Amino acid sequence: MTLPEKIASFRFHFVRALQGKEEHFTSGSINKALFYLAIPMMLEMVMESLFAVVDIFFVGKIGVDAVAAVGLTESVITVIYSVSIGLSMAATAVVARRVGEQKYRAAADAAFQAILLATSISILTGLAGVFYAEEALLLMGANTEVIASGVGYTRIIFVGNVGIMLLFLINGIFRGAGSAAIAMKTLWIANGINIVLDPILIFGLGFIPALGIEGAAWATTIGRCTGVLYQLWHLLDGSAIIRITRKNLTFRFRTIVKLLKLSVGGMGQFLIESACWIVLMRIVSESGSIALAGYTIAIRIIIFTILPAWGLANAASTLVGQNLGAGHPERAEKSVWKAAFYNAVFLGLVSLVFILLSDSLISIFHPDKAVREVGSEALMVVCLGYVFFAYGMVVSQSFNGAGDTFTPTLINIGLFWLLEIPLAWFFGVYFNWGASGVFWAIAIAHSLHAVVSVALFRMGRWKKTKV
Repeated sequence: MTLPEKIASFRFHFVRALQGKEEHFTSGSINKALFYLAIPMMLEMVMESLFAVVDIFFVGKIGVDAVAAVGLTESVITVIYSVSIGLSMAATAVVARRVGEQKYRAAADAAFQAILLATSISILTGLAGVFYAEEALLLMGANTEVIASGVGYTRIIFVGNVGIMLLFLINGIFRGAGSAAIAMKTLWIANGINIVLDPILIFGLGFIPALGIEGAAWATTIGRCTGVLYQLWHLLDGSAIIRITRKNLTFRFRTIVKLLKLSVGGMGQFLIESACWIVLMRIVSESGSIALAGYTIAIRIIIFTILPAWGLANAASTLVGQNLGAGHPERAEKSVWKAAFYNAVFLGLVSLVFILLSDSLISIFHPDKAVREVGSEALMVVCLGYVFFAYGMVVSQSFNGAGDTFTPTLINIGLFWLLEIPLAWFFGVYFNWGASGVFWAIAIAHSLHAVVSVALFRMGRWKKTKV
């Protein structure tokens, strides 16, 4: 095949991946299946990561305290997101397995029950967050200035958490069904609105008043709730392989129980990990607002690169679920190793960029030299484990795609709570390394997390998981 022919072929398959023409991935080329799933999933995560850095770019114009408030709020709210992510993982596993078995009605039943659960939980947690926003920031170590500037932001984020939770849950349903293009378009719409509204609501425009940091919260809430409306439209109009009809709008106790059993492991994984991030943020906060600001900016940049990598991990998860449902466990395993290799190449290249341009990247978001030094060091140290991270995230998601949420939960407990947090405390507090100790703890713990995950995955017990 000549070079022009190769370019034409790539363009053809790229457009087809964006259109979402392929939804069954249990036969044919694994590379082709990965491409069709990973392209929209990676572009979905690119927009999510782009929003993360654009948001902190505009908030950074307000001041150091505003950036610190956003970082602390996100650390708290990730606990709530963990519930949604756990339900999303359960829904993805069940839907993918049912689609592989070609039981589409059962897949739609699971989708509706997951939405029902997520809505109920998010309303309760949202109310709690509104009433105790100030206490949450205080518990995280915020000083009076950070609380004063950020408590309104925190309350609004909690008010809008229903939309945020449903956005990620329903996208998990679409991914499990193989409708990755719809999930991609959802986040492009939601985060596109976020990005446009951010500067308008933060700084004001014409008759629209400047809302400051609270404007960033409203932009997030409006954008993501709009994304949920787009998702619901596709679930109801029959344009996706999963369609919710009146027959699905029934409380199904057995399905709820099955989802809860699966989601407990998923919730546990991310509750453990997000709670760990809260503790790490709390340790960093001991070094003051400058360290918090530098750390928050660095984490946003890291998210910008990690989230597209999660697109490949999610693609592997879908392939595992659908191929196990179709009775092809060996094809499922081959898909995982291919996805992990491509992920390692991608993150390996990103780590080189961080090593060479860390200071320049941080300076885009904040001019203060001290903030830049902290953020630059965070990027330099954390990226040392990026190649390991690549394998860890793909293998962890593949366990989840198989319905084995218990194994990654145990790994997270051991590597994050029993290793990462003690390491961060010893390095940061006991040895007085400050924020630097946290950065090294993250790099070490996540690298070992990948090693352990790969070792357990090779044992193959996940192939026998029943969903």
